[in-house]
Amino acid sequence: MPTRQGSAGGADHNGLRAPGADTIDSAKVAGRASAEAAVAAAPGPDGSLATPPDLTAAAFFDVDNTMMMGASLFHFARGLAARKFLTATDLAGFAWQQLKFRVGGQENPQDMQASREQALSFVAGRKVSELVELSEEIYDELMADRIWAGTRALAQMHLDAGQRVWLVTATPVELAQIIARRLGLTGALGTVAESSDGVYTGRLVGEMLHGRAKAHAVRALAASEGLDLRRCTAYSDSANDIPMLSAVGTAVAVNPDQRLRDIARARSWEVRDFRTGRKAARIGLNSIMGASAIAGAVAAGLAYRRRDRS
Repeated sequence: MPTRQGSAGGADHNGLRAPGADTIDSAKVAGRASAEAAVAAAPGPDGSLATPPDLTAAAFFDVDNTMMMGASLFHFARGLAARKFLTATDLAGFAWQQLKFRVGGQENPQDMQASREQALSFVAGRKVSELVELSEEIYDELMADRIWAGTRALAQMHLDAGQRVWLVTATPVELAQIIARRLGLTGALGTVAESSDGVYTGRLVGEMLHGRAKAHAVRALAASEGLDLRRCTAYSDSANDIPMLSAVGTAVAVNPDQRLRDIARARSWEVRDFRTGRKAARIGLNSIMGASAIAGAVAAGLAYRRRDRS
């Protein structure tokens, strides 16, 4: 899977500056890097993407709580913890972030940034190919049965209309591309981690693909592939994705948080909610209880280890 080469503060092989550069907006850097990685991962005979019947329209789907129940990175962390890639403290941190999101109903950008930077920092020194292989395994074990059937049907509707369909997520691009491939989608825009000679440095190219960085990635991909954004559609559950939703001609709120629901109503955006009635309550309760159980188990384990050493 493609990752950006280079070192912090210096120019990479495509002329963009890596993290630490103060002359280029880091969100734009992240967006451009994500678009380049997306195109490189699905080339056609001439180096561009395979040409669909509808040349200028596409659909863009957020992943967490839009295409997939829960946070993809949290599920990924669970799989890595089972393989001893994460410590008990790391997993407790992921569980706490998931619990806060489920109870509060909104992502906190600072919390999300911290937890996802943590997720990328632990891979420093590991081979990209190793993480790709693990991502394949963890998707099958923990993510495949968490795809919202309703959202998947929306994506298929666009594919059947001859349009390209992209995932757009703050999840590392390698994992995002695996999810897209397993769902039969065109590809994915995700956070690009810096690597050198096929080994992760533990830094990002630009920043997390979140908020306005997602909008920059969508615009960069549209410019590269000749898309007319006025004919494109974007789907998300979170008000944090308003920049992306506002960048296209048609915005759809899927399983929206309250703020996005209010904005969708004010702007006459379509709303699709697949968490209806008792099922929605059950999913929310199970997510909270699951995160709480993990956090409690980890805390108990840490206490036991401290007592054992004393």
